[in-house]
Amino acid sequence: MATIKRGGKGVRRSAASTQRANSARRAKAKTSSFMDAVISILPFTEEQLHRVFLAVILGGAAALAWFIASLAGVPAMAQQQIAGLAADAGFVVRRVTVTGVERMNDARVYNSVLRKQDQPMPLVDLQEVRSDLLQLSWVKDARVARQLPDTLLIDIVERKPHAVLAKPDRLVLIDATGAELEPVSKANAKGMLVVSGPGAKLQVEELGKLLDAAPALKPRVTAAEWVGNRRWDLTFDTRQVLALPEGGTESAAALISFAKLDGGSRMLGGKVATFDMRAPGRIYMRVPGRAQEELKMSGGS
Repeated sequence: MATIKRGGKGVRRSAASTQRANSARRAKAKTSSFMDAVISILPFTEEQLHRVFLAVILGGAAALAWFIASLAGVPAMAQQQIAGLAADAGFVVRRVTVTGVERMNDARVYNSVLRKQDQPMPLVDLQEVRSDLLQLSWVKDARVARQLPDTLLIDIVERKPHAVLAKPDRLVLIDATGAELEPVSKANAKGMLVVSGPGAKLQVEELGKLLDAAPALKPRVTAAEWVGNRRWDLTFDTRQVLALPEGGTESAAALISFAKLDGGSRMLGGKVATFDMRAPGRIYMRVPGRAQEELKMSGGS
């Protein structure tokens, strides 16, 4: 009598199982071929890729451990140990990359963050680095970020030179807000607006608004003196001076009126040395030597 084995595979089930195994082998072969092709394209060896993946895994673990420790209020000693583990994994500041620097000396930026060199990445206080950078005269803003495993990325937003502040002993570049940038020689200051007078740098923004009120005259203004901490005297490229009244609204109205007069009567370039518009609705003009001539004429009559 023949013996029948219960639970044995049927022909169809066996064929299906064999087909699935073959499909799995083909898929694995295709995947391996694809991965090999990708790896061959990349400019890394397989060993280097393994190191990168290991560094990413260790870095992620260290960052997660640091985050959990911070939330849990783990003592500083434990945090130092975690930072040490990150350092052992290669997460240490080795490089600093700076972008956005055009006019200032980028060595100042590097010197500002030099003390972070060889410091474990988890211990780098990005806000502190940014605050230190903002102390530099040329830096208007700064963005600081980590690029694992070993690089600090620094993007600088520079202040733009706007004018020259004339001090008793030197000339200083300033931006549109009046912030001092650095000393400048007379030769390098040539062609720039020169601002002078006690407290003048605090009024630079208002001066900009004033000159914007008369765009036709703005490029012809070579100097502006803040007089008595209350009003402006403007000097044009013809060396003629316009005395403006006090007050932002009043001085803007006077400058606009002068621009209209110059457009119709060519006030600039003539014999008048000083135009005085401090009295509302009036303009007084001083011509060099005119007073002496009138005095001689009155004495001879």
